[in-house]
Amino acid sequence: MTAINISQIVGRGYKTFWNFKGRYRCLKGGRGSKKSCTTALWYIYNMMKFYEQYRLKPNTMVVRRYYNTHRDSTYRQLKWAINRLGVDHLWHCTVNPLEITYKPSGQKIFFRGMDDAQSITSITVEDGYICWVWWEEAFQCSNEDEFNKVDLSIRGAIPYPLFKQHTFTFNPWSDKIWIKKRFFDKADNVNILALTTNYQCNEFLGEDDIKIFEEMKRTNPRRYSIEGMGDWGIAEGLIYSNWEEADFDISYFRDVKNKKGIPIYRDFKGLDFGYANDPTAMSCIFVDEDKYEIFVYDEIYRTQLTNQQIRDNIRYKGYMNDVIIADNEDARTINELRLLGLNRIKPAKKGKGSVLAGIQKLQDYHIYVHPRCMNHVVEFSNYVWDKDKDTGKPINEPIDEYNHLMDALRYATERCNRKTFSF
Repeated sequence: MTAINISQIVGRGYKTFWNFKGRYRCLKGGRGSKKSCTTALWYIYNMMKFYEQYRLKPNTMVVRRYYNTHRDSTYRQLKWAINRLGVDHLWHCTVNPLEITYKPSGQKIFFRGMDDAQSITSITVEDGYICWVWWEEAFQCSNEDEFNKVDLSIRGAIPYPLFKQHTFTFNPWSDKIWIKKRFFDKADNVNILALTTNYQCNEFLGEDDIKIFEEMKRTNPRRYSIEGMGDWGIAEGLIYSNWEEADFDISYFRDVKNKKGIPIYRDFKGLDFGYANDPTAMSCIFVDEDKYEIFVYDEIYRTQLTNQQIRDNIRYKGYMNDVIIADNEDARTINELRLLGLNRIKPAKKGKGSVLAGIQKLQDYHIYVHPRCMNHVVEFSNYVWDKDKDTGKPINEPIDEYNHLMDALRYATERCNRKTFSF
């Protein structure tokens, strides 16, 4: 084996994380904190180490909320770690099935999604032990009971010096998540390591990256606190408290009708434009106007989309022929999208007071967010009333952050219950 200077490769700020052998290792951090990179390096390095030094075969399972998100995230991150360590000749990576195998021993890294819980709890290995589980974007694991089932499935005796461990990595969008109460609020437990890191411990960032955070600190202190410093998103002055995350059968809402054969749920879509730093955001909802219920079932949330790419994303989702109410500030963009085939896109009826009116309207509904719409969850958890710069007291105006899907949602509901509310 080639000698590896791991401290030089990993860099500073992660010694405690790297050496911890307790059952639960929880790492929240801001963007650019190298938490996912370091975690990927840890798994590749230690799977090799335990085989080469002790002839033991620890296997790893990587979990995200949805299985189909692994290929462009954790799978790619682990392949990066393999190359960073200069051991690509020792590993075999396959897409079908999605696995990574250490050639000398046959140890494997498996990828699973919480959308198929059975595939997690029933996983077995031909040789060695399932010892380690990496929960990437753990904020998306909103159900503690789902985690408990996986935790209990990692059982059985293992030889020393192997150990069992769950590692959580995530951005701390909200302090209401169960992970905070269970792990961070009880960090004095010897089986728990709860850490917070940020971009300041990442010596591999460029000057242009640092400038982005410096500008964020100056112009958006709240966003900087969460995305820069890795602090909890504490939702003081939350605008919407009338929502919850809930798993539901999307096909049901398309088919169910009342006694007169009229669909009970209306299907609405709203679109907010962005480009460089702000995402283009689309909110897709079913609405029961009699019960005042909204079910958020799909989303688009991406930066740097050209108009053609916006069309392509909408076409991929199957919404080309649907009515879409879009931000009316850029009439040229709407016209171009029509020329590209979005014939039923229409401008929103924005005007003076429309933001507050739309918020008040939405506050009358109970809103259910499907777990796959995590960007909605993030924005609902952080969309708060702004504060007076002198007094620090809340004012009757929302912050200009975490509002892209919130704006799209307002556009989508523009036609809801017009008989009782008008702009």
